[in-house]
Amino acid sequence: MSVAYPVSITIQPPLAARNRLTAAFRLILAIPHLIVVGSVGLGLAVRSGRGDSTSLGTETGLLGAVMWILAIVSWVTIVLGGEHINAIRRFTRFYLRWRVRALAYIMLLEDLYPPFGDGPYPTTLTMVEPAGERNRLTVAFRIFLAIPHFIVLVFLMLAWWVTAFVGWLLILIDRQYPQPLYTFGVGALQWLIRVEAYMLLMTDDYPPFSFS
Repeated sequence: MSVAYPVSITIQPPLAARNRLTAAFRLILAIPHLIVVGSVGLGLAVRSGRGDSTSLGTETGLLGAVMWILAIVSWVTIVLGGEHINAIRRFTRFYLRWRVRALAYIMLLEDLYPPFGDGPYPTTLTMVEPAGERNRLTVAFRIFLAIPHFIVLVFLMLAWWVTAFVGWLLILIDRQYPQPLYTFGVGALQWLIRVEAYMLLMTDDYPPFSFS
């Protein structure tokens, strides 16, 4: 019997025809959320011959930058003492809930504008607390264990950007997001968030290589 992964996303698709106007300017409308919690994909640093670098792709936003620093603190406290500080866990949940709602909007999975922080929204994130003691060994080598997912996500996010552009055009033309493309977007978001939750030490269960 398969066991559900402790991090999951539930999305209620828009029932009416899609909103062409907000879809057309989606990235502009989402700028406040982009600044705070980032966007879709993986950050990529390109270094020029002069030694300076330019950041491409997506970042995790201002809150995300703080979150990754706190993840380092959590890594130390778990590896040394087996404890994930409760205040950091609460802040991580808050960040991931906000990020999931913002990404669902950016990825054209929802038309309702997401709240800033917590608030009712048709996309929700569910996380089950780890039972028992934390697995210090997997925490210690977490970044290495996640490398296969990093590789998959590079191609998965590239594929999503292509399908999302097609879906964006189709929404502008006939206000419909084809179901196969929509389903792929939901799966890509779920995969991304599960890996992020794993890297932020919210769970010790290894993320599945699956959309479901």
